[in-house]
Amino acid sequence: MTFDEVYRTHLQAVLRAARRAAGREDVAEEITADAFLELYLRFDRIEADRLPGWLITVVRNRAIDYWRHQQLERRFTEQLASVAPAAPPVAASAIGERLLASPWLKTIHRACLSMRYREGMTREEIGAQLGLSATQVRGHLQYGLTLLRRHMAPAGSRVR
Repeated sequence: MTFDEVYRTHLQAVLRAARRAAGREDVAEEITADAFLELYLRFDRIEADRLPGWLITVVRNRAIDYWRHQQLERRFTEQLASVAPAAPPVAASAIGERLLASPWLKTIHRACLSMRYREGMTREEIGAQLGLSATQVRGHLQYGLTLLRRHMAPAGSRVR
């Protein structure tokens, strides 16, 4: 059986499972695409008699990841909303607000950057507040700053 045949045979079942697991059509389509991409990458190692169970397992795992991510984002959003910012100087405050409102930042990056640079918290303190390790906080801070540099850099400059 070729990949195209497997795709046509199992697409509807996999999509139904993804819809049930995710509860949203757009997420279900993305999860389904991920499952078939995973199958495509491992097609020569997957036995045909293991399908569609293998695909459904991939869908289930991707849906679990999606719901964990949603829960984490909700927790960070609530945490960010509950943090009362210190009163920095007016100019720095206005610039900081514009940077933190940047559409390129995810909620986790915004929370970590806000706690670090507004509140002056250490990585360990941020981690304790958000349920992350200091290493995870460090990674989120670095990536958030990279995103800001990349999108705020003057046109023509190369920021990595």
